[in-house]
Amino acid sequence: MRFLHSMVRVTDLEKSLDFYCTALGLSELYRYEVAKGRFTLVFLAAPSDAENAKQTKAPLIELTYNWPSEEGETECYGEGRNFGHLAYKVDDIYATCQRLMDAGVVINRPPRDGHMAFVRSPDNISIELLQEGEALPAREPWASMENIGSW
Repeated sequence: MRFLHSMVRVTDLEKSLDFYCTALGLSELYRYEVAKGRFTLVFLAAPSDAENAKQTKAPLIELTYNWPSEEGETECYGEGRNFGHLAYKVDDIYATCQRLMDAGVVINRPPRDGHMAFVRSPDNISIELLQEGEALPAREPWASMENIGSW
């Protein structure tokens, strides 16, 4: 058995791609437009997984965008907290969180401990960021930052 992908439903594909690719740093590997089923599937990989994922199609995140109905209505999925979260290891938790903040992403649980942070996607999916290897020494402004919202 091996992990293939996790699927996340998104309500605005472009906004979600901006978050996952531009801000978070994932790469789009595959995209399937299924007109008959009225949906788009976009498969993303973390930078260190991208080469392997091109060959094995794993591990990936699948963004599923269900097109608006013929009447133009978009399905509402709610917050989706029962999903839990996606988790990624990062080379430098502080630099990653700063890049996300600079892109307008709220850091819901700052990396006060130099090890873990949480952010949310445009569809309120929790994303856990974990420092690769040992935790970095605590540093400001992160050590003094409060949590914002839920994560």
